[in-house]
Amino acid sequence: MLLFYIFIISFVATLMRSTFGFGESLVAVPLLSLFLPIAIAVPLSVLISILIASVVVIQDHHKIHFNSAKWLIIYAVLGIPIGLLILIYGNEQWVKIGLGAIIILYALYALIGKNSIVLDTDSKFWVFSCGFLSGILGGAYGINGPPLVVYGNMRKWSAQHFRATLQAYFLPVSLIGTLGYAVKGLVTITVFEYFLIALPAAIPAIYLGRHLNLKLGDGTFFKYVYLLLMFIGAFLVVASIYHF
Repeated sequence: MLLFYIFIISFVATLMRSTFGFGESLVAVPLLSLFLPIAIAVPLSVLISILIASVVVIQDHHKIHFNSAKWLIIYAVLGIPIGLLILIYGNEQWVKIGLGAIIILYALYALIGKNSIVLDTDSKFWVFSCGFLSGILGGAYGINGPPLVVYGNMRKWSAQHFRATLQAYFLPVSLIGTLGYAVKGLVTITVFEYFLIALPAAIPAIYLGRHLNLKLGDGTFFKYVYLLLMFIGAFLVVASIYHF
């Protein structure tokens, strides 16, 4: 059953990432951590991220805002070591509770938040803040997306440009994060075995997600996605507290 769960979670998580440009870790890490140690779930999620980003960058490189991606990457690199320390030395129960809380807060922001800040060009303050925080969250939880979503909303990127630009960010950042995991001994044979199980699910989901991304236009679908994320975050917090 464990292999079946990994397959299904990988498909759903990859479909979300390929459709919206982010979010696979918001699904993959919480759900995988219910069946696997978080020190395995996070590197596995990052390997899947590398696969998705590689395919999307090749497919849609002409839609990437390269300057924005460049500065987000640079500042994220500064935050990754802090995130790694949280992952390695943090209490696993509290790490999971923190992860659930982050998901809930992000979903609430997406559902009811009113973004009054609009950036016509890259802002040094905001690109640093969002990039640095994304590096910390990525190193600790494998979840870089929420700060990037905030920045993309401020820049008012289209769905297609948002998806492509984030993959130009995710590819090098995920590679750097994987290197950090490898140095700390977290990239194991077991992680690669689970990654091979995820491949048959992830590859078709990438192409299906691209098709859905091109069809996006109804904001109602996003609301259902964020409600689902709130449920996952709440379930993770409760499961961690009551150990089930």
